[in-house]
Amino acid sequence: METKNIMSSDLLDILFEGRNKQYGAYDLRKTYAKRIRVALISTGALVAVFVVATLFASGRKNGKIDFVGPEIVISDIIQKPPEEKLPPPVPKEIPKQEQITYTVPKIVREEVIDEQNEIKPIEQLESTKIGAFTEKGEKGDPDIVAPPVEKEVVGLGKKIREDIDDDLPFTTVQQVAEFPGGLAGWTKYLQKNLNSDLPVQNGAPAGKYTVIVSFIVAKDGSISDVVAENDPGYGTKAEAVRVIQKGPSWKPAVQNGKNVIYRQRQSIVFMVNED
Repeated sequence: METKNIMSSDLLDILFEGRNKQYGAYDLRKTYAKRIRVALISTGALVAVFVVATLFASGRKNGKIDFVGPEIVISDIIQKPPEEKLPPPVPKEIPKQEQITYTVPKIVREEVIDEQNEIKPIEQLESTKIGAFTEKGEKGDPDIVAPPVEKEVVGLGKKIREDIDDDLPFTTVQQVAEFPGGLAGWTKYLQKNLNSDLPVQNGAPAGKYTVIVSFIVAKDGSISDVVAENDPGYGTKAEAVRVIQKGPSWKPAVQNGKNVIYRQRQSIVFMVNED
């Protein structure tokens, strides 16, 4: 650079004298002031916009804005009239229904059964309710059931009635009379004492001849009143009665934990085979 131009030249021109001004550093430094001005103006404009927006929003928030909507009219509360009290219902009179006493099944002799405790047939119970006592009334409404009746039942820890005469023979008991030794003892006794050839000796044809013998077994097991209920013939009836009468005492029947008199029925079979 010539001496005369130094005083009028820019500091940047003096600094880059003799250097490559196309490299880029020269242009950056040359336009630095301009870029600073543009940045400051832009920043100031943004700040101004932000301030104005804030002031405007604050003014809207502090101002009173009324909401206008549809008119709402609150009327007086309508009181509900008191409910009309209805009279209490009149209970319907239920006609008396025919009722039969509930009877607990119990094994007793027919002689000690009265009409009150007799078990009624199923046909009579279809249109009659069961209750604690017998009562006359209307039939046809078996759906009305009387409350259950507690009665003393064997096996439920309550004592059974003992006002029955156990000196009369029973026909149905809890434990029947039994020959000593059971079925095996009875078979052995017949094989030893029964004349099984008697029908053949009397000319009986081949077949099976059964005699039903009824007899009394006392409380001590002794046998009495031996009677044949049928007679197949050929001497079988008399032989069956004889073998029972000749036999030993039986084990007595038991009812309600006590030995009772019992009428036993026993069959004796005679077999005649073909030759």
